[in-house]
Amino acid sequence: MHHSPYAYDEYGDDTLYEAHEPERPRRPRRPLVVAAAAVLALTLLPVALDRFLASRAEARTAQAFQEGMGTELPPEVHIRGFPVVTQLVSGTLRQVDITAHDIPAHGADRPLPVSELELRLRDLRRSDDGGEARARGAEATARLSYPDVSNALGVEISQGGSPGEVAALIVLPFADQVTVTTTVSALSGNRIAFRDFRVTGGALPGIGRKLLDKVFEQPVQLRNIPRGLTLRSVTTTPEGLTARFSGSSVTFTPEAEQGGTARESAPRNT
Repeated sequence: MHHSPYAYDEYGDDTLYEAHEPERPRRPRRPLVVAAAAVLALTLLPVALDRFLASRAEARTAQAFQEGMGTELPPEVHIRGFPVVTQLVSGTLRQVDITAHDIPAHGADRPLPVSELELRLRDLRRSDDGGEARARGAEATARLSYPDVSNALGVEISQGGSPGEVAALIVLPFADQVTVTTTVSALSGNRIAFRDFRVTGGALPGIGRKLLDKVFEQPVQLRNIPRGLTLRSVTTTPEGLTARFSGSSVTFTPEAEQGGTARESAPRNT
């Protein structure tokens, strides 16, 4: 018997309506959702664990650097590369970037603090006894503000008119002022030299020239730079001097083991 796809309603209404078959129940999607969540968890868990271990190592390094260098605040420390856990297990961190501020210069005749020190360390490894950490290679940039340079030299220093030059303002008796310029350069032993000064404004009496000879005769030594870093260049900026360093086998030693010398330590725990 043929069944029409149309039917009358039960009240005898002549209006036809289309008969629909009951919908089949949909299959639950929960197993698919659970599987996706499990895969996501297995993917994110190692990343989260690695980031947690890296954060702990960075915090320990920052604390050790702060204690060794005598800074008021801990530096910013970033351990590069993924995964970090394998680096920690091997005992060697491939690259560690450290940015520190306001590093004091203790034990110097003319202390020159470092306003900012940026360090990029390669293959940083702690010694077997944990007494020091050593980087196979390192590069660093130290920024020295003009107010700190002025305090170290005893005269007001600012940027000069030419690259590599600074200007010194000399106040003479009776409110007379003289401006001189001098070149800056890098010397061995992480020292900054001030050479070839010349008068560019005002008249400098003989006694004033002798005074400046004495001020600029001795270079300023940077005593708050990690051992193994060698000063390569010094440039001038509107804010101060920029000193660039590089070195191999750069050693960081805890402050207590330095025997009262300049604070040159940094990370003990990697």
